[in-house]
Amino acid sequence: MKPNVVFVLTDDQGYPEMGCHGNPVIQTPHMDALFEESVRLNQFHVGPTCAPTRAGILTGHHANSTGVWHTIGGRSLLRKDEWTLPAAMKGDGYRTGLFGKWHLGDQPPYRPQDRGFEESVCHGGGGISQSLDWWGNDYFDDTYWVNGEPRAFEGYCTDVFFEEGLRFIEAHREEPFFCMITPNAPHSPFNVPKADQENYRDSGEPETYQRFMGMVSNIDDNLGRLREHLARLELTENTILVFMSDNGTTGEAWEGRVDPFRAGMRGEKGSEYEGGHRAPCFIHWPRGRLNEGHSVEELTAYVDVMPTLLELCRIEVPAERTFHGESLMPLLRGEHDPRWNERILVTDSQRVTDPIKWKQSAVMKQEWRLVNGSELYNVNSDPGQCLDLAEHHPDLVEELRHEYDKWWALVSQQFDEEIPVSLGDEKVCLNTHDWRNEDSSVAWHQGEIREGKICNGYWEVLVESDGRYDVELRRWPREAGHGMQAGIEGDDIVWRKEECWGPWHHAYTGGTPLPVTSAHLRISGYPVVDAPVDARMDCVRFTVLLKKGPAHLQTWLTNNRDFVMGAYYVYIQKAE
Repeated sequence: MKPNVVFVLTDDQGYPEMGCHGNPVIQTPHMDALFEESVRLNQFHVGPTCAPTRAGILTGHHANSTGVWHTIGGRSLLRKDEWTLPAAMKGDGYRTGLFGKWHLGDQPPYRPQDRGFEESVCHGGGGISQSLDWWGNDYFDDTYWVNGEPRAFEGYCTDVFFEEGLRFIEAHREEPFFCMITPNAPHSPFNVPKADQENYRDSGEPETYQRFMGMVSNIDDNLGRLREHLARLELTENTILVFMSDNGTTGEAWEGRVDPFRAGMRGEKGSEYEGGHRAPCFIHWPRGRLNEGHSVEELTAYVDVMPTLLELCRIEVPAERTFHGESLMPLLRGEHDPRWNERILVTDSQRVTDPIKWKQSAVMKQEWRLVNGSELYNVNSDPGQCLDLAEHHPDLVEELRHEYDKWWALVSQQFDEEIPVSLGDEKVCLNTHDWRNEDSSVAWHQGEIREGKICNGYWEVLVESDGRYDVELRRWPREAGHGMQAGIEGDDIVWRKEECWGPWHHAYTGGTPLPVTSAHLRISGYPVVDAPVDARMDCVRFTVLLKKGPAHLQTWLTNNRDFVMGAYYVYIQKAE
């Protein structure tokens, strides 16, 4: 019988934030136990931020080649032609489910249900309360997208996502399943149940880190629940359990700490140094004898995950499908082939509209790290990457620069290709989060929507068929219920003072009124349409005739003088 797969992927936890990696404060007994009973990839490397890592995990391709090199600005949309891990699993008869964070596109054809997941319960965008998320979500009693439709849930976000994962596992216990549980924790803001933070009240740590640790401990408790659930259903033996974090520890968690525990590494989330992209990865599978607690020291990466899981599950890879990563089966089995010592891997942190060669890059070979094309470090003798050895090893620098050039040639082939949102019979909500512009200036969080951040951009769209399309331009999302010019007085959600992180209160309260008196819509190849706006209106509606094909769509909200910005939300659907 084929093995089940349960994949737990945490958000911004990083490598240092667990007891088994030496953290002297954090309490993670279930992660520590899994560490002892798993094959640990001790030199496992990912993208330094979340969406790129997810793209590489789910395709086996370097993130930049998939169109995902940022977390906003339309650069977190996974190209339509990518073959994904859930699609491969589903095609082989697995039941597939995702519960938590997706961050690879919230509109067709990029949603979880478009990419191979039969069931999904997800928040929007890259985190709860970002602009793509349901209005007013704050980690507690939120509304999530269930197979594309909104549904209200009770409870803390991490608890909900694990509970939905457990429900999925039990429903499909008699057939092979692939279950991804991807909490948005411990991503900021550090909103956490009071009881979880209480565990660290006497730690002497700043409140911010207490909250962060509480979020990690909450995940740890849920990991324990998951393992108990698998045991009760008698699924442990034949379930591959993978535990990972998507990038380095978020630096926000360490604010106010004099000397945070970094596991000896330099850098954090977003960094090209080791702490930005070295991540934990544990693989546990008793029937496959991957439960004896040994470490793999060879270089491995997020692009290896898909080919490895497909081989472990005996899923055939079609001849036309290839990976940038490799199956780690030999390493998991304890086989040591000298060729792994010659392996060279590259990762980088772009976070720009268009990738820049050598930007925040790391080229890795065994213990060597070429950073930004010019700095060379030996992480065995110098894990903190303090001593630049480039001038002492010019031949190695040249070798690694040459390998980077080959990697860049591979990943840059599709940089200029558009990744459009499909417009057709399904309702679509285009959002400022995915605006294309020169500097990726968008209102990515609901707090920026509230404050009325001035920015604009266009969306790449693909009109799927000729016809009349109804278009709504809005400053606030439909579910918020506010007018185009209206502000918000005070709190419009229940603010849990003790459980929600004080520095982010502004992002959950109030809203600036805007002097909008006219709205304009331009779709490339068609005349601009416009309409007046007054205080009674909650949106501006247009009906336009569109022909099948690609286009750019942009909006303007103005007062016809000195005020101009884009409509944060555009709802569009083919008219009946």
